[in-house]
Amino acid sequence: MKYPVIAAAAAAIFAINGLSSPALATGKMACEAGPQSGWKTRAELEASLVEQGWTIKKSKVDGGCYEVYGTTPEGDRVEAYFHPVSLQKLLVLRRGQELFRRN
Repeated sequence: MKYPVIAAAAAAIFAINGLSSPALATGKMACEAGPQSGWKTRAELEASLVEQGWTIKKSKVDGGCYEVYGTTPEGDRVEAYFHPVSLQKLLVLRRGQELFRRN
């Protein structure tokens, strides 16, 4: 008898959390970038970074930003966030340590 109650409670918690802002996926960075139809592609971002000397391991959308895992030209393995419209670098982290934050 108590299992349906637990399942209902879990479903309610999931529904409440699911309806909260998906733009704050990890909480590290959020971008107010508008509809994805106005965004530049991840391929454009990756090509630009490779041209600058980065090595890209993975990229994805997180918090409305482009999140890139890779190695900088200086050899730092980082997690970096970029604005999807302007492709401006917003935040760079290395093992949780902030290396760069755009103000």
